[in-house]
Amino acid sequence: MADRTTAVVWDRALLDYDMGDHPLNPVRVELTMALARELGILDRPGVQMITPRPAGEADLLRVHHQDYLDAVRLAPADPFFRGWGLNTDDNPVFDGMHEASAKICGASIAAAEAVWHGTALRAVNVSGGLHHAMASRAAGFCVYNDPAVAIARLLDQGAQRVAYVDVDVHHGDGVQAAFYNDPRVLTISLHETPLALFPGTGFADETGGPDAAGTAVNVALPPGTGDAAWLRAFHAIVPSVLRAYAPEIIFSQCGADAHRLDPLADLRLTVDGQRATYLAMRDLADELCDGRWVTFGGGGYALVEVVPRAWTHLLAVATGDPLDPAVATPAAWRKLAAERCPRGVVPATMTDGTEPEAQTWEPGTTPDAVDRAILATRTAVFPLHGLDPHDPRD
Repeated sequence: MADRTTAVVWDRALLDYDMGDHPLNPVRVELTMALARELGILDRPGVQMITPRPAGEADLLRVHHQDYLDAVRLAPADPFFRGWGLNTDDNPVFDGMHEASAKICGASIAAAEAVWHGTALRAVNVSGGLHHAMASRAAGFCVYNDPAVAIARLLDQGAQRVAYVDVDVHHGDGVQAAFYNDPRVLTISLHETPLALFPGTGFADETGGPDAAGTAVNVALPPGTGDAAWLRAFHAIVPSVLRAYAPEIIFSQCGADAHRLDPLADLRLTVDGQRATYLAMRDLADELCDGRWVTFGGGGYALVEVVPRAWTHLLAVATGDPLDPAVATPAAWRKLAAERCPRGVVPATMTDGTEPEAQTWEPGTTPDAVDRAILATRTAVFPLHGLDPHDPRD
């Protein structure tokens, strides 16, 4: 029954999304699934393993343009190919690029449909979360935008109020762009300020198109933001907007690159802070939409030190009881991680040794850069949902 089931979408073919000598290394997904399996998470009662099919042309065309799909198919055969954001340092072409990208989209569709149709209460695709791809352009290591493709599938099947919460360190620009003027989709993104980090979008005043005012919510956080301040920002904005919007289903993109060890960004979260975020999102899904929660991976470039632990915590939260942060990483997994990433530092436990607590936001009491970011977002968005930006009860 759905009330006892979490769908985990997995196939080793999802590792074929491989750009070669590149930060987005599929080993992070491989090591996540290996760690979750060693810790018994994938064998929990109620876990349903799903093998996905590739997304079809019609699904991809709900988000992407035909000329772009044609370019993705053709680019690997031409070493001098240019255009559509392909064959760049960020988005090198690789053999089977269309097929691998379509498989990840298919995995996210499978996760979304399992929850929407009631065969599972929650669903996870850790290989997904490629949130930067645009309608006719690859961007930020992303060829096809699997979260947007999965959301579009549910809109075609009658969904009217979908919420998407993105906690990757980079702004979820591609998903926002896909639904910027669609009131059926609320996009919320907490990210490092676009003044300091790719993709240069995600300011507080990006609040949705003329037919969807208030359905884009952006929290641009300063470099150096750690667990307590990050959680303060999350709880000062996300629950209030979600409650006002009343979604039927919640999607989450859980990029692990806001961690303090990530080499491509400058926020200061720990895996313990990330775990607290996953618990908060699960609780909001339980409160607001009878538990319906679909979640993806995303960015994350500390391939051994961070990503496998963060997303294993995510899998644990989605499939039942959260892991005790102090639990040891299994010896067999540590051996595999050392073999697969010999230059990495293999962690011995599932914790970074912190116990993060969310600070309560009070207007004017924490006049730092994070507080200013919170107030900017609340001022831009809260009135559009009938909320008072200065009242901490809203």
